[in-house]
Amino acid sequence: MREGHKGTGPGAMTPDGCAVELYSRLPVGKEPDVVSAAVPAGAQILELGSGVGRVTHALLERGFTVTAVDESADMLERVRGARTICASIEDLDLGETFDVVMLASFLVHSGDVDVRRGLLRTCVRHVAEGGCVLIQREGADHHTDLPRERVDPSGFTLRILSSEPVGEGVHSVHAEYEFPDAVWTQTFRARPLTGEQFEEALAEAGLRVDRCLTEDGTWVRAVRAGE
Repeated sequence: MREGHKGTGPGAMTPDGCAVELYSRLPVGKEPDVVSAAVPAGAQILELGSGVGRVTHALLERGFTVTAVDESADMLERVRGARTICASIEDLDLGETFDVVMLASFLVHSGDVDVRRGLLRTCVRHVAEGGCVLIQREGADHHTDLPRERVDPSGFTLRILSSEPVGEGVHSVHAEYEFPDAVWTQTFRARPLTGEQFEEALAEAGLRVDRCLTEDGTWVRAVRAGE
């Protein structure tokens, strides 16, 4: 288990406290729509942190070619129709490049600065010339107005119970997912980033923001600094 991360509930857990069975139940969100609108049809996508393939499967259905990377073999066992690679994202070096590199699930907000740097270096290492990196950021209110809950139409309740400072710029976040037959919790560390801090982190890795893909600014298209 990664430092500061843990999970509770039925089934296998990943090193960052995610429950495999939980993520197998969660519905896909707007991610496939965001990606489809931002990249060429049929693009080759490197999906970093694919989990059980919620987004992977939706992208495959839309005609994209996906290489799914995750550090959990248990997660990757649920992925169908894509090439899968079990590896830590920050250490990944496939020796090839892709039209699109996708870093979703707020991974850019890793509480460990060295991990974040590794993640972004992996993005740069694998994006083809003229390609792009799609990054999901936290919303402006991600760590405020807590606790809060959302009842999903598919039949579960998500509660963000707390976000407590635990170090310089780092928060410990505690979330709960309640289903009629099971409850899972996840505790993880996150580093909130202002817009300026986010752009500085990208610049350090050799990336720049090309444009925001959503009105709330949570999805960003980035390209190499020289392009």
